[in-house]
Amino acid sequence: MDSPHAQKDQMSNSSSTTQFLLLAFADARELQLLHFWLFLGIYLAAVLRNGLIITAIACDHRLHTPMYFFLLNLSVLDLGSISTTLPKSMANSLGNTRTISYYGCAVQVSMFVIFVTGEFYLLTIMAYDRYVAICKPLHYVTLLGSRACANMAAAAWGAGFLSAVGHTTNTFSLPLCQGNTIDQFFCELPQILTLSCSDSYLREVGLIVFCFCTGIGCFIFIVLSYVQIFRTVLRIPSEQGRHKAFSTCFPHLAVVSLFISTAMFAYLKSPSISSPSLDLVVAVLYSVVPPSVNPLIYSMRNKELKDAIRKIILRTFFCCHNVPFTLQK
Repeated sequence: MDSPHAQKDQMSNSSSTTQFLLLAFADARELQLLHFWLFLGIYLAAVLRNGLIITAIACDHRLHTPMYFFLLNLSVLDLGSISTTLPKSMANSLGNTRTISYYGCAVQVSMFVIFVTGEFYLLTIMAYDRYVAICKPLHYVTLLGSRACANMAAAAWGAGFLSAVGHTTNTFSLPLCQGNTIDQFFCELPQILTLSCSDSYLREVGLIVFCFCTGIGCFIFIVLSYVQIFRTVLRIPSEQGRHKAFSTCFPHLAVVSLFISTAMFAYLKSPSISSPSLDLVVAVLYSVVPPSVNPLIYSMRNKELKDAIRKIILRTFFCCHNVPFTLQK
């Protein structure tokens, strides 16, 4: 098997880019295997946690409400995003290689953008769900009926798909003349753009700026929603009522904070503090940690969800026969 250095020399002599070289976590074989087993454990834990939430919500009719419908979609997005990045990285460490094909890289970029963008829009929708539930409870059924929830979830997925088409088309139509080495463990858009030698990369920068402005709009909407939520909750006379209202908001607020803080640090950190090792750690924080931790955050203080998951485990996944998913009104 060729060494990573031999692979790099071979690819440098290629007249056109047919594959990329991803960042290796380590050169020593023992550390490569350690990376494989560590990522495998994280991946299996994320698949199990998100899979249990998806199964519990789909099988338990008591959870067929808008809040849990959006949580089901969030778990699907988390499962998709972590499945886009980790398996290829694990396969490379196990096979002692760094390569990913040109088209494989394009698919990875496209899928990752779909899931991450869709997740951010879905978190914005979930903030709206909590706002209506707490601030306008009498209008909840009207504003968040089955059709409205399905349309909002479809809009989040559609926004992710359109964003992925734009980013992937712009990025992979650029001529790449700065080598083929990506200083990241998966195909990350900013890293690929550094390989371009054409002024046409400004098209992609413009798209990134547009998406950033849209993201700022979503962030402002989330903040304003929670300002109204906290004002309403603080006016509730009963301490038990305030606690119950806060308990339905804190998991979502924690997930939003984790998602936004890690993504902002990854993409807005100063170039002066940037380094390959720091970029690697930050990428793991925003691409691996949220999909793994989100299920724990949502199930930690949610008795209904914990009971449903416990029932699923006890019945060994045989409770889902002939149970259609319909939102309760």
